[in-house]
Amino acid sequence: MAVYTTEITSKSIPSDNPIHQRLLRAYVVASDLVQGDLLEVGCGEGRGIDWLLPKVQHYTAIDKIAPIIDGLKRKYPQAVFYSGNIPPLSVFNSDSFDSVVSFQVIEHIEDDHLFMQEIHRVLKPGGIGLITTPNRLLSLSRNPWHIREYTSQELTDLAKKYFQQITMKGLAGNDKVMEYYERNRKSVARLMRWDIFDLQHKLPAAVLRIPYELLNRVNRNKLKSTSDELVMSIRQEDYPVTENASEALDLFMIVKK
Repeated sequence: MAVYTTEITSKSIPSDNPIHQRLLRAYVVASDLVQGDLLEVGCGEGRGIDWLLPKVQHYTAIDKIAPIIDGLKRKYPQAVFYSGNIPPLSVFNSDSFDSVVSFQVIEHIEDDHLFMQEIHRVLKPGGIGLITTPNRLLSLSRNPWHIREYTSQELTDLAKKYFQQITMKGLAGNDKVMEYYERNRKSVARLMRWDIFDLQHKLPAAVLRIPYELLNRVNRNKLKSTSDELVMSIRQEDYPVTENASEALDLFMIVKK
């Protein structure tokens, strides 16, 4: 089973390439940081498993879409997969994992405090957690699939309630990526001119999801058709790690128990 929407980006859809590479970058960076027993919270279709699996002693993951998890079990029999809503992470004992990664998940979680608390609980003493999420300051419109988005300070303040050691970094974009971002920004702005009553911020998220999905797909396809070479040339290495998280596209937070 495959689930391909603009929110669950696919490497097999050409117009998704810049976003797919952006999401993949977190796994490439994480592959040099993880070790031991690893838990991925919100693994999706397994975008980064091939990067993480060789770097750890054991890989475990949890995600809510049961058919996707069943497919991953068949593809990676050496790993362990669970299906279920998160948080909590009640299927896992406390102090169980040396590393936890959770990429582009926390913005979908209603109770983000419980989410962070549970990551702290399942980590072994001295273990590290890696969390990415969009930087709200660079978002171009409301995403109705997100409960909330964060600035670097907001995410740091949340993590401080559960972790003492926090390092906030970001995933930025080089000139090529930022050219795509600027074209995307202008295109989204043209679409938003029709929203004269600011309905994107006033209507319930559930009402906005279908039009958001349709317009987002139209916009990505348009960007590809007008600048195909740029869209297809972007690679994960075009998203460098930056210490200046406030200007990054995605926040990349490292916490240690």
